[in-house]
Amino acid sequence: MSRHLLIAGACIAALSLAACGKKAETEGAATPAEQAMTPDANPAATVPTPANEATAADFVPKAAASDMFEVELAKVAQKRATSAEVKKFAGEMITAHTKTTADLKKAIADSGQTITPPATLPADLQAKIDDLSKVDAKDFDKNYMDNQVDAHQSALNLMQRYAEDGDVPAIKAFAAATAPAVQKHYDMAKALRDSLK
Repeated sequence: MSRHLLIAGACIAALSLAACGKKAETEGAATPAEQAMTPDANPAATVPTPANEATAADFVPKAAASDMFEVELAKVAQKRATSAEVKKFAGEMITAHTKTTADLKKAIADSGQTITPPATLPADLQAKIDDLSKVDAKDFDKNYMDNQVDAHQSALNLMQRYAEDGDVPAIKAFAAATAPAVQKHYDMAKALRDSLK
């Protein structure tokens, strides 16, 4: 009899542990209502904001460098691309990212912050431009568009996270207003990249 009780007790304990394990897995998961309210964004854009991107002093240099990188790399693409569509895309990037740079500067001025965007590219972004400038002509278009998908995904993540968690309202509004344009550029870059052979 006591042997049966021990087996029954072990089964109950095992079931209890299994039930606890399942509860722990679903705890914190989004409810269907929360999932429906989640904006349609790329999965990587839902990553929590790193502490070093929630302050304007950290966000502004990254946003400015992103724009500067897009403009400089697009100038290379206009010279080296063989596809008319890629050259057209590069021209649009120069126009769009020159505008967002001006919008960022205006947001900084409106906020009363004394942050000055960088005048030169960080070494890692300059190295990407240098590397792409050396790619064989036949591989340039595909390499440029691969780069554009990655760069716009990173920029979208940055804008969305600062729009959500940023510390300066005027700059936060800039990030929120800029994110849809960056999403559009990402979608265009991805479609163009996928169309290249």
